[in-house]
Amino acid sequence: MAAQRKSTRQRLVQAALQLFAAQGVTETTTKQIAELADVNEVTLFRHFGSKHGLLLAVIEEAEVFTQLGEALGQRADDLHSLPQALQVYAEGHLQAIEQIPEFVRSLVGEAGHYPTENRQAIGRGLSQIHRYTAQYLATVLSHNQMNASEDTALLMPLSAATLASLMNALLLGYAVIEFTTEFHELWPDREAFIADLVSLFLGAATGRAGAIAPTGRLAQFVPSQTGSRGEILDLPAPLVREILQTARKSGSQDYALAYVLFGAGLSPAEMARMQRSHSISDDQQHLLHVVQGATRQVPLNQWIMGHRYGSYTKNPLTQWLRSRKDDQPALFINEAGRSMSEVEIRLRWQTITAEIIAPSGHPPLIEQAQQTWCVEMLMRGISLESLSILTGSAPEQLQPYVRRAQEKAALEQAIRLDQRSSIKSDASS
Repeated sequence: MAAQRKSTRQRLVQAALQLFAAQGVTETTTKQIAELADVNEVTLFRHFGSKHGLLLAVIEEAEVFTQLGEALGQRADDLHSLPQALQVYAEGHLQAIEQIPEFVRSLVGEAGHYPTENRQAIGRGLSQIHRYTAQYLATVLSHNQMNASEDTALLMPLSAATLASLMNALLLGYAVIEFTTEFHELWPDREAFIADLVSLFLGAATGRAGAIAPTGRLAQFVPSQTGSRGEILDLPAPLVREILQTARKSGSQDYALAYVLFGAGLSPAEMARMQRSHSISDDQQHLLHVVQGATRQVPLNQWIMGHRYGSYTKNPLTQWLRSRKDDQPALFINEAGRSMSEVEIRLRWQTITAEIIAPSGHPPLIEQAQQTWCVEMLMRGISLESLSILTGSAPEQLQPYVRRAQEKAALEQAIRLDQRSSIKSDASS
């Protein structure tokens, strides 16, 4: 019975979307929707209460933009040219809207007549599109910067999130113009608009202020809210513990994902390409086989910032893998059961850490997990040469991490001396 109810609900949602897209919300009747879904009108009202209730379900459950977001996530890893990435996104966004032109017209033109919850649902849908876009742009921009030389690395005056907001607003505005007017003469055609859009954003992306955070193998990380280039922002132990505990409450895959970030120091791009077979463990060790860039093996630590997370054979990652019932070879998977892309990994991190504030005053960025691992390994006594082998990075690239580890060691020494002086003072008094 439950399966039948779900099937009926899905038929009604799909029928409504089809009719809304073809003739708009106002012109579509509940009788037409019920007939197309092959149910009676009473069933529609039992499930959704009214046409506006059904519209709310369509907004929240329609897969047009979800599919666009997933497609972006899968393509972002392979798009290393910024102009190409911007063009691909703009074309995909407009093509997605083009599938439902009448629905878009209705949403825009009739939104003032919708109940509050419907307008809120539209806002949530736009926010979801924004999150995918921001992570897509951040991923492609970081790849672009990682492949550029020091002199030609792109600097951004705006964050990827701000660029995503502006780009989506312009694309939606153009779509509304295209769908609601004739002979507007603003652009000769869609291709011309996209070309101008790409040129505009390339100009913004090559400005002179601020720096986008690279996300490649140990590329120096400079979030827009921090200071000078090359600054290392490793996270304090209590904050790392909080992130891991929050991830644990979020689910076994999120816990495994955070554990790999802090326990092996991998980048999101490296994690997106990992397979189940790349996790190798026995009683003596747990290794991860990294295939992106220089092929290498990295240890997955039991101990992270003073806390132990299971054993080599029983830890958050092995528990996640044992719990799975699917045949997907990827180490991490999305809700559709496909390999999780770098963009989607970043979105998961964003969700896990949304309520956590780092010393910078902002939620921690995913690159800070990799930085924390590098600094911790140096603090434990690993040599620069060994860390270079594990990370696949040249020793000179790791010098900022060496400096940061030295700073932390100096602080710890000073604190111990102060504590020792305090003990002596108490003993003599």
